[in-house]
Amino acid sequence: MDINLPEVLAEVRAQFERYERALTSNDVAVLDELFWNSPHTLRYGAGENLYGWDAIAAFRAARPAQGLGRELLKTVITTYGRDFATADTEFRRSGSARTGRQSQAWVRMPEGWRVVAAHVSLLA
Repeated sequence: MDINLPEVLAEVRAQFERYERALTSNDVAVLDELFWNSPHTLRYGAGENLYGWDAIAAFRAARPAQGLGRELLKTVITTYGRDFATADTEFRRSGSARTGRQSQAWVRMPEGWRVVAAHVSLLA
């Protein structure tokens, strides 16, 4: 299996960066687009467990749009072949001393790269 093929890594990095811009600007349409529209998609958040695209989209629609700024501390993106990748990042919210962690599994779908599973947590 080919790990981190340069062209595939660039594709996933571009989508990860697009996701980050959408997250911090509360661009819900892009966030919804980048999660696989499937009942199999899941997102474990800092305070919620969301099963299926509908639950994730409902959470995004109801989430407050303030306080979304954050600094990425370290990001590791790894691609496995041409159609699967993981993106993991440590972050710190503006005004907070706590470190957060975000993990995403990305799969190349017919419509493009999509997050199929995500997990967000905060260190004590």
